[in-house]
Amino acid sequence: MLSTLELRSIIETSFLPQRCQCTQATDRSLTVRVFDRTSDRVDLTVTGIRTEQLTSSRAISNLVAGLRADLQRSHSPVARASHA
Repeated sequence: MLSTLELRSIIETSFLPQRCQCTQATDRSLTVRVFDRTSDRVDLTVTGIRTEQLTSSRAISNLVAGLRADLQRSHSPVARASHA
């Protein structure tokens, strides 16, 4: 199993050139924040990511793919209209 530091690094670098911040809560779950490149506002925040489920490169890849899909949905015109 990867250390939390390694997991954080993999997740954060997977969003480059956007800034991504991955932090660990006291319950060992992760919070991932992805920031807009131009304004540095938070575009996506996901909390409660269980690290014990991230035991393989496939699991980490699936997590990143899911986060990217969430980020895309948050930028869609339909998603923006529903937040208004």
